[in-house]
Amino acid sequence: MGANAQTTVQKFLSGAVLTAEQQNTSAATGVPVFATTVTRDAAFGGANKVLAEGQTCYLESTNVVQYYDGAAWATVGPATPGLVCVKAETAFSAASAASADSIFTSAYTNYLVLVNYTTSTTVFVGAQLRVGGVSATTNYNRQYINGNDASVGAARTTAASNYDFGFYSNGDFKSSARIEIFAPQLAQATNFISLNAVSPGGYTPLNMFMSGNHTTATAYDGLGLLVASGTMTGTYAVYGYSKAV
Repeated sequence: MGANAQTTVQKFLSGAVLTAEQQNTSAATGVPVFATTVTRDAAFGGANKVLAEGQTCYLESTNVVQYYDGAAWATVGPATPGLVCVKAETAFSAASAASADSIFTSAYTNYLVLVNYTTSTTVFVGAQLRVGGVSATTNYNRQYINGNDASVGAARTTAASNYDFGFYSNGDFKSSARIEIFAPQLAQATNFISLNAVSPGGYTPLNMFMSGNHTTATAYDGLGLLVASGTMTGTYAVYGYSKAV
């Protein structure tokens, strides 16, 4: 919370003394800041200050500004969205690995990762969970099914060093992946679901659906992307699924 945040809603009675500290707080910001809706409601209402239409506040828990519309609290833009970007789109070029740390927190339970990539060789693109800047390199399991023209294939990998989510592009043909990660920040097994739109040797599409898990019961805060050999080039971004409406 900022040093100048107004965290109370003042009510002055007739004859009360207005102190310099109270005046400075009021001058610093006209919008009271509350950690949650609970502390907001405790400050407004009752004998302290009766709610009136047009009064405003800021909530740290959801990073939104709210106003009272005469009947209930409403959100001023940006409204709480279904997805919140927790890692801005980040580019990697001719890299064997890319990583993002301190992105999984208690603010969200489930996460979405969007990846656009090409690979220089015929290898899968994989993901590893990380904690404290160190990647977990064991206990990944994955089942996939793919469609290639009129053919359908399937395979399973167990006890792997990473979760393979993306088929190779083997050249300058962009492929894309959508990875959903469930509760990586909790000390329990982590589940994955991913969809992969692949261009393995030209823009003739191949698709892959994958699901899997990481069975180590560890709370993770980061994610790594990697290829076993060669390099990858592209971008990734990470989003948290909002837990509130």
